[in-house]
Amino acid sequence: MNNFNLAQLPPRSEKPRKNGLTMVMDKGLSVGEVKNFLSAAHPYVDMVKLGFGTSIVTPNLREKIEAYQSYDIPVYFGGTLFEAFLIRNQFEDYIKMCKEYNIHYMEVSDGSITIPHAEKCGYIEKLTKIGTVLSEVGSKDATHIIPPYIWIKLMKAELEAGSTFVIAEAREAGNVGIYRGTGEVREGLVQEILTEIPGDRIIWEAPKKEQQLYFLQLLGCNANFGNIASNELIALETMRIGLRGDTFHLYLNKEMK
Repeated sequence: MNNFNLAQLPPRSEKPRKNGLTMVMDKGLSVGEVKNFLSAAHPYVDMVKLGFGTSIVTPNLREKIEAYQSYDIPVYFGGTLFEAFLIRNQFEDYIKMCKEYNIHYMEVSDGSITIPHAEKCGYIEKLTKIGTVLSEVGSKDATHIIPPYIWIKLMKAELEAGSTFVIAEAREAGNVGIYRGTGEVREGLVQEILTEIPGDRIIWEAPKKEQQLYFLQLLGCNANFGNIASNELIALETMRIGLRGDTFHLYLNKEMK
């Protein structure tokens, strides 16, 4: 939605989007903060992740989830919580919890624990029977460097197992996985992944502006982003359409530059 007409804006996809998605990371907003946030930004929020294990200690959790769902925004629990249930042999309890809170999106990850990949794909297959699965590829351990051909192999297998999207790991700090410790994009890795995996099936965790800029320049305004802070969402949307200094000239005709 735009409040007034301005020529030469790129064509943003519209909700419900299949690409150009923005996943917001909620690390502990109150119900009131959620309502205020959505009043300003709901047209640009495609899904919300209740980060890592925050759900277990968040007061008024059901009311908070319902606030997001009242705007038809899918909510899901962070992959770290999935792993916490799994390592305690409580996979069935995880499923019950999702049903109890009317959660239809689920993240399957193995960033904190080691899961044999065939077993991980088995969890993806089971969960696709009850909802939409997002699976995260990459380790939260900065010393664990995964070569590109392994990233591609894992992503392909997880998509074949039923994941709707694969998430390229970066953590909320944007300093592991597809990024170096400095936050710099591992460009060779990203570009090699894109030779084999469709870009519209990948959600790039990109909490930093410089990371978002890289993917907008590489993939255009409808790149899929994850781990976006709620207070950065409107700023990201303006960057997507060339109304922030970093992308101001991306979509202008040559004679206007």
